[in-house]
Amino acid sequence: MTDTAKHDIRFGDWNAPLNADARLIRFEVFVEEQQVPAELEMDHMDAVCLHAVAYDSAGTPIGTGRLLPDGHIGRMAVRQGARGTGTGGALLQALMEQARARGDKQVVLSAQTHAAPFYERHGFAIDGDEFFEAGISHINMQYTF
Repeated sequence: MTDTAKHDIRFGDWNAPLNADARLIRFEVFVEEQQVPAELEMDHMDAVCLHAVAYDSAGTPIGTGRLLPDGHIGRMAVRQGARGTGTGGALLQALMEQARARGDKQVVLSAQTHAAPFYERHGFAIDGDEFFEAGISHINMQYTF
């Protein structure tokens, strides 16, 4: 498991100052890099989620994710230059810990299929068949505490 203590991860709601940083990362990764239409990337669920943003030692936002009220983890994204540094794992573990602390019995997510091995390394199991969302192959996964 990744050591979240090595990463500066901040939590907040969509009105918190980190909203701009989360938007920047998500737009860069999903809209620019993966060609997801901008109108699909930002949704009404942002207002009710707990958001997490990871910052590097210079204070630059490098990764983000969100936890929905029903235990879904979503919008996990790490900027290209920070991939492979443990940032994604730290964010995932931090969001899982937030879910566990509030009493969730499990967390679920829809992973891009190519990222499924990353989530499996963190204890997630595939749940169901592959499907397409925004033209990208996904698979549902779950983790029970």
